[in-house]
Amino acid sequence: MADLFFYGTLRHVPLLACVAGTELLRHEPAVLPGFEAFLVKDANYPGLRAAPGAGAPGILVRGMSDEAVARLDYYEGGHGYVLEPRDVETENGPVTALVYLPTRDFADGGPFDLMAWQDRWAQINLFAAQEVMAQYGLRPAAEVMARYPMILTRATARANAQAGGPVTLRRATRPGDVVVDDQTQPYARFFAIEDYKLRHRRFDGTMGPQLDRAVFVSGDAATVLPYDPVTDRVLLVEQFRMGPLARGDAQVWSLEAIAGRVDPGEMPDQTARREAVEEAGLTLGALHRVHGYYPSPGAKTEYLYSFVAECDLPDSAAGLGGMPGEGEDIRSHVLPFDAAMELLAAGEIENAPLILSLYWLAAHRDKLRARS
Repeated sequence: MADLFFYGTLRHVPLLACVAGTELLRHEPAVLPGFEAFLVKDANYPGLRAAPGAGAPGILVRGMSDEAVARLDYYEGGHGYVLEPRDVETENGPVTALVYLPTRDFADGGPFDLMAWQDRWAQINLFAAQEVMAQYGLRPAAEVMARYPMILTRATARANAQAGGPVTLRRATRPGDVVVDDQTQPYARFFAIEDYKLRHRRFDGTMGPQLDRAVFVSGDAATVLPYDPVTDRVLLVEQFRMGPLARGDAQVWSLEAIAGRVDPGEMPDQTARREAVEEAGLTLGALHRVHGYYPSPGAKTEYLYSFVAECDLPDSAAGLGGMPGEGEDIRSHVLPFDAAMELLAAGEIENAPLILSLYWLAAHRDKLRARS
C-alpha cells in the first residue's frame, strides 16, 4: 500500500480511477512545496519544476494498492514520469508521498490550469486512457505510448460522438440495447482494428445472438471544397491513394476535396482551414456546412464533416502542395464548376465527399453567386 500525490491531469478523479482500475479513491487536497506545475508547450499535460517558495497544488490519495500503482506506472511511465518520494503539505501536517516526476525537461507553455484542461481535454483524455489501459498486461507501455498521438485522435472522435444525432424515425439507443461480451484490439498503429463479441436488441424487442464483428477505427476528418463565386471555379486536389491500389483499381490517383483528420482538441472547421493552407496554400473565407456523416458505418468508425468554402481562386492557386514530412504529394486543379460536374458525370470523380460537396454546391451555387 502506498500514498501518492497527484499535481496534474490525474487530479481529475474519473481519469485517475480509470488508470488505477478502482473507483474507491478517497482523496484530500495537498500541496507539493518547492515545486510548480506548468503546461508543457504544444501539449495538454503539465510538467513539474523546482521553484523555491512556490507550491504545486494537488490531491493526496492514501493506501493505493500495489496493483493500482503498477497500472499507474504503466500509464505514467509510458509518458516519461517516474515515482519518487517527496514531502507534501496537508491540512493535518506534512506527509511523505510518492510523486510522478518528469524524467526530461519540457518547454514551458504557460501556467497549467486544471479547470481549463477539464473543460477542453478531460473527456478526450479519459477515452485515450481507456484505450491505453486496455493494453495493460498485453503490450509494453513504450509500444502503446509511441502511438499516443493517434490514440488521442481516436479519443477526440469518441468525445465528438457523445452528442449523438436526432432521433425521429430511427430507433433510439437505450441502456442495455447493446451488450459487449468481449472486446480486443489485434492491431493498432496509425489506424486500429477492434474485434467485438456482442449482442444487440432486435426490432421485435428480444436480444439477438452473439455476433463477432470487426471494425476499422480511425479519427474524425473534415473535407472542404473551395469555391470562388466570382469566377464560378472550384479547386480540386489530386493524390495517390492506397484504397484504389489495394482494391486493384487500374487508376490509383484520386480527385478529391481538401481533407484531413481532426486533430486532438480541434474543431472540424479549424481542421478545414488548416488543411486548406497545408494542401493548397489557401486562406478560406466563409464556410458552409454540407453535412456530417459516416461514409461506411457497417465497418468503419470514421465520421466526416464536409464543407464548401468561399475563397479567391486565381490561376496561381493551381500547383503542387502538401506536407512532405507526412508523405503528401498533392496537385491542385482550378477549373470551372461546369467542368467539375462533367468529370463527375463521366465517372472520373469517384470520391464520396467530393461528390456530396459538388451536389451541395450545385443546389446552392446561384445563392452564393448572387451574394458575391
